[in-house]
Amino acid sequence: MISIISWNVNGIRACIRNGFLDFLKKAKADIYCLQEIKIAAEDLKESVQEHLPKEYTLISYPAQKKGYSGLITLTKQEPTSIVTGIGHETDSEGRVLITEYNEFYLLNTYFPNAQEELARLDLKLDFDRHFANVCKKLETKKPLIITGDLNVAHKEIDIKNAKQNERSAGFTIEERNWMSEFLAMGYIDTFREFVKEGGHYTWWTYRFKARERNAGWRLDYFIISKKLRPMLTNSSILNDVYGSDHCPIKLELNL
Repeated sequence: MISIISWNVNGIRACIRNGFLDFLKKAKADIYCLQEIKIAAEDLKESVQEHLPKEYTLISYPAQKKGYSGLITLTKQEPTSIVTGIGHETDSEGRVLITEYNEFYLLNTYFPNAQEELARLDLKLDFDRHFANVCKKLETKKPLIITGDLNVAHKEIDIKNAKQNERSAGFTIEERNWMSEFLAMGYIDTFREFVKEGGHYTWWTYRFKARERNAGWRLDYFIISKKLRPMLTNSSILNDVYGSDHCPIKLELNL
C-alpha cells in the first residue's frame, strides 16, 4: 500500500507556522506533493528541510521569481529519476516536478491560473496542451499519477456557484473542455470514482467566510492512468485540515 498526499500550501513557511509539521507527522503518508511553496532555493534548508522528519527526502523545484509558485515533493522512497519542467515557457515558474518510481511516474503539478479578465488564458491552454503531450510520451514507459492544483473546476458539481463563474478563471469552457479531453486520453479523476455528488471542494477564497459556508471550488486532483485503476483503494479530500486556502487531498493505491 502506498499513500500520497497533495496540498497547495500557499507558502510553505506560513503553512509550517500554521501546523504543517504536526499534520505531516500525524498523516504519515509515503509521499507529499506540495504546490505554491513560495520560497527560494537558498532558503529551503533553513526554513523547511531542517524541520522535516529524517525519513523524507526533499526534492524541490522553486520558481525563479522569489515568493512565487514552486513545488516540493517529500518522499520516503528515493526516486529512480527526477525531471524538473516540461520544456514550456512557464518552466521558470516551477510548475511540473516529475519523480520516477519502479511502478509509476509521479507528476507534482501547479498549473497556471488564467487570471482576472482571462489575461493568461491562452498561456494556460498552451501549457495544458503541452502537458498532455508530455504525459502521452511518459505513458509509453510507465503508468502516471498526476496530482496538484490544476487550476480548473472540471464540472458544475465541482464549484459552488457555477452560473456566476462561467467566464471566471478556472471555470471557462475552454479549460473545462481541455480537462474532459485529457481524461478521455486514458486517465481517471480518482475522487469521482468514490464520490459522485457535488459540494466537495479543495479551495475557498479567504473572503466572505467562504470556507465556513463551503462556497468553494475543487481545483486539486489525483489523476491516474487507467492501468492503475485495479490498484486504487481510496481518494479523498481532507477538508478538516487547515493551514492554507486549499486543503490537502489523499490517494491510496495497493502497490
